[in-house]
Amino acid sequence: MSTPHIKAEKHEIAKTVLMPGDPLRAKYIADTFLEDVSQFNEIRNMFGYTGFYNGKKISVMGSGMGQPSIGIYSYELFKFFDVENIIRIGSCGAYTAELELYDTILAKDAFSESSYAEVQNGEKRDTLPASKTLNNKLSEVANELNIPIHMGTIHSSDVFYREDGDAALKLAKERNLLGVEMESFALFHNANVTGKNAACLLTVSDSFITSESTTPEERQTAFTNMMKIALELAE
Repeated sequence: MSTPHIKAEKHEIAKTVLMPGDPLRAKYIADTFLEDVSQFNEIRNMFGYTGFYNGKKISVMGSGMGQPSIGIYSYELFKFFDVENIIRIGSCGAYTAELELYDTILAKDAFSESSYAEVQNGEKRDTLPASKTLNNKLSEVANELNIPIHMGTIHSSDVFYREDGDAALKLAKERNLLGVEMESFALFHNANVTGKNAACLLTVSDSFITSESTTPEERQTAFTNMMKIALELAE
């Protein structure tokens, strides 16, 4: 079985896939946390790996940046490779002073101005929910690991560089948004369309309030709390 973007057999990919944006973060997770690892995808250097965490099977694969990119990979995994659960593990910019660098966010739902869902199947809602089942499991794991999490609505934006820098903060206040990233809305939509489950764990990489930020190297390797939480969902 293969698609234009994933070259693998169904049995090579676990039912639960962790999906960072950066394929090198996927490689880092596989190298650092998994045992008996095999690589199932390298098309376009969007690396995908399957291995075992505490004896349980799990996969990790990059999604690329933005909703069109994660839209392709998550849809193919759900639709053609029998994946049941995708957990995005990514970085975000904080919209509130309560969030500090390296804090962990669990997205209750994702708001977006994007036309992705409407173009894909006519979905007109601008806020789409994560899987309650997955979120409940992730919340329980975070509690067991004694890792604090913030839960709320995340902003999935199609634009990284906005000409009006104040517009995002105004929108955040109006919509009660915790922070901004670029993928979750499309992921949640694809889960709804295919009848599967999706969730999103984020680490605060920078702040719109304090202007603090992390380095690219830290974003690739230092965001371990969300990785530890998500890995516990291996089956």
